[in-house]
Amino acid sequence: MDLTVRSGRRRGTSPSGTGLGRRSLRVRLVLFVSVTLVAVCAVMALSTVLVQRVYLLGDLDQRVTDAAERSQGGLQRRTGGATDLGFLNERGQPAGTLAARFADGEIIAAEVVTEDGRQRVLTAAQRAALGGITADGSLHTRTVPGLGTYRVTALGGDGVPVLAGLPMADVQQVIDRLVVVEAVIAGIGLATAACASAVVIRRQLRPLGRVAATAAEVARVPLDRGEVAVLARVAARDTDPGTEAGQVGVVLNQLIDHVESSLAERRRTEERMRRFLADASHELRTPLASIAGYAEYMNGGSRTITPELAWQRVSAQSARMIGLVEDLLLLARLDEGRPLRRTEVNLAALVAEAVWDAQVAGAEHAWRLALRLDGPVTVVADAVRLHQVVANLLANARVHTPAGTEVTVVVESPDASRCVIRVRDDGPGIPPGLLPSIFERFTRADGSRSRTRGEEGGTGLGLAIAAALTEAHGGRIDVRSEPGLTEFSVTLPTAGQAGAAPSPQL
Repeated sequence: MDLTVRSGRRRGTSPSGTGLGRRSLRVRLVLFVSVTLVAVCAVMALSTVLVQRVYLLGDLDQRVTDAAERSQGGLQRRTGGATDLGFLNERGQPAGTLAARFADGEIIAAEVVTEDGRQRVLTAAQRAALGGITADGSLHTRTVPGLGTYRVTALGGDGVPVLAGLPMADVQQVIDRLVVVEAVIAGIGLATAACASAVVIRRQLRPLGRVAATAAEVARVPLDRGEVAVLARVAARDTDPGTEAGQVGVVLNQLIDHVESSLAERRRTEERMRRFLADASHELRTPLASIAGYAEYMNGGSRTITPELAWQRVSAQSARMIGLVEDLLLLARLDEGRPLRRTEVNLAALVAEAVWDAQVAGAEHAWRLALRLDGPVTVVADAVRLHQVVANLLANARVHTPAGTEVTVVVESPDASRCVIRVRDDGPGIPPGLLPSIFERFTRADGSRSRTRGEEGGTGLGLAIAAALTEAHGGRIDVRSEPGLTEFSVTLPTAGQAGAAPSPQL
């Protein structure tokens, strides 16, 4: 795995960028809360003013209608002429009350009650402002020059036509005072709410600030070089999943865990690669050194080694080097995930052929084959590569156990979905310390398990190839060992559980 983590700050950022970001967030939140409160207060104030205005206007309209009715009743009781407005002298008429008489739709007399309780005749311009009002009882708003805005109505019908009006100054004054009071209250409330919001938001953002500080600390660690110590983590108090900041802290800790595990895996991979390259170089250097040495003997005309023997040794070492290179190439192809050439293979026949070949190569061992099958079992596999898996396991048992060891190969099918190949021997067993790495490349047993050295001992790639090929077939390989019993088991899916579509050759 190639994991490259670059450290350092991006251009245009600074260590204080996180603090600026938090301050900007706080400012935006306070502004948002303030604007929201302003909008709410404005809507409430406007609603209050409108409702109050409607109520006050309704009350004023009722008083205007009452005044018009009283005026009409007063005229009916009086004996004056068509321009008589003497009813305005009656008690109870408030200052500013306006009254007028009609004749053929025109105002022929109009007076207003002054502050001292007397009547003043309206001017022509003032009477003109009252023109066009029909005596149907509807309410009108008119601005009378010199007197202000009035709410007026005219009554006719069976009575004496009369117009009456009351000033709107009191209503407007109440509304203006209400607006001022609400504005002051809203201002005080907004200032208080803004201060409280700032304090609350600052307190709520403190965990986010600590999370950001942890992220900045991790970002300063040079992850692309050297050994990386344990990275900082977000404190437990800032990882409460019930809060937004806590969720960020939890996710950041998960990210840091993933980075640490990836770095650790990278180190392990690099270490395995270095060890692999060192082992491969050593394995290749040994036959090359032998070939070079025998070539020098041949060129120097050594009498201790005949040319025929030298050629034999050169051929043997060349074959060993070719086999090693082919094994390495096979493992490299398997690592790349190249597909196998899959066909339906009779598992029992394939294992039997491998056991016969092993019996010929290791006649000093006792070989047993047990087929525990109810019928033919087929697997979708590359026959050549699957034969190589069984052959490598048998060769491992032959090479690493003494003469006379009994090797038993069992083929069984526990259920219809899988089949198992077991290779058992009653040899000395595998050292416990070697079991965890038995399928790693260039792993070799110590003297208690190894019978021979050098060429016969192999290169330590046989079990690694067997494991890689088994995984490529969708199966798994396991091992258990103790003195007197070592068993390798290969589990494969049967033909009904794996696709049989042909694929390119590995």
